[in-house]
Amino acid sequence: MNPAKRREIFERFRAANPNPTTELKYTTPFELLVAVVLSAQATDKSVNLATEVLYKKYNTPQQIANLGVAGLEKYIQRIGLYRTKAKNVVELCRILVEKHGGEVPTTREELEALPGVGRKTANVVLGHALGVPGLPVDRHVLRVATRLGIAASDDPEVVEKQLCAAVSRTRWTRTSDVLILHGRRVCRPTPLCDRCNARDLCRYYAALSTPAAARARKASPAMKRARAAATATARRVGKRSSK
Repeated sequence: MNPAKRREIFERFRAANPNPTTELKYTTPFELLVAVVLSAQATDKSVNLATEVLYKKYNTPQQIANLGVAGLEKYIQRIGLYRTKAKNVVELCRILVEKHGGEVPTTREELEALPGVGRKTANVVLGHALGVPGLPVDRHVLRVATRLGIAASDDPEVVEKQLCAAVSRTRWTRTSDVLILHGRRVCRPTPLCDRCNARDLCRYYAALSTPAAARARKASPAMKRARAAATATARRVGKRSSK
């Protein structure tokens, strides 16, 4: 994709979301770190509901380390994979206390050495809580970037490098945020292309709009099931109206 087209896409997304940010709720870098670890394969909403209660009583590494795995599980048991996450968070807290003086480290390498923390999590914490530019690539960023054509890989690290090369360092975190929000609200696994303000620039939408794609969709099993359901509904309505 040429730079002018890419800039136009980002300008449109920024116009739609001028102040994008993570939807996880936090007040300290530590709270964000824990929230991001908990958010793996879970919704931000479910994490926020759990941490809202947890952080009122326990919001420091020492406090959560003292709470223990069983104690933490009670607060996060509605979050997916909560048992594994509880073990990781408690061990993470222990390491923060013993090796980092209870503070969240400020380098990617140190963050990624913590249990449950990968590159995406490290980038979120760096960019949002520590003022260090990072460009987290989650499933939403991966999907939106490759559909649009502003990146070309199914490897998150490759896409991260491509996006970082395409935008200025000061915009890395916001670029990730705006793509995440677009992926959640519009460019979902089943995309809402009619709501997208960049569809005329999108490679995926262009491919969907070809006559061959239209014929394929019409003949797809999903479309056949939808037509059959619509026909059955129409027949039921017709029968009721004729009585």
